[in-house]
Amino acid sequence: MAIIINIDVMMAKRKMSLGELSERVDITPANMSILKNGKAKAVRFSTLEAICRVLDCQPGDIIEYRPDENEEQ
Repeated sequence: MAIIINIDVMMAKRKMSLGELSERVDITPANMSILKNGKAKAVRFSTLEAICRVLDCQPGDIIEYRPDENEEQ
């Protein structure tokens, strides 16, 4: 997939555990894990906003677009 999720990078920079982040964002640890591992099909803007608020970052710090190498231009 061309969308890369870097929540784990920001969590490490903030020295925050998955449990603490999910509690402060108010989503279940299981759902935060799905999002963190790039398995989610979508994310609500309200969830993205809460993650950015808690991690004190911008959406571009945690979501990145990288075109697939075999994708035609």
